[in-house]
Amino acid sequence: MSIIQSEIKSGIIYGDTINNEYVYMPASEFGLAEPLCVYEADGLREDIVLAEAMRLIRVRSLKPAKHPLLGASSC
Repeated sequence: MSIIQSEIKSGIIYGDTINNEYVYMPASEFGLAEPLCVYEADGLREDIVLAEAMRLIRVRSLKPAKHPLLGASSC
C-alpha cells in the first residue's frame, strides 16, 4: 500500500484548489473491503473505485488540500 493510499484511507483530501478538483474517501467508506471514493470537478461529483482515485491523484498531480466544505479531512 502506498503512502497516498494510506492517507486517502485515513481521510486526507487530495485536490487542486485553483481548479476546484478533489479526490477523497468519505468517512462512511472507511474499513470497507472495497471502498468508494469521490471525485469532484467542475461542480460535479462522481463515485469512483480506490484504484481510479489513485490514478487520478497521480495523473493530475493532486496534493493534500483543503476542500471548501469539508476542510482538510473527510472524517
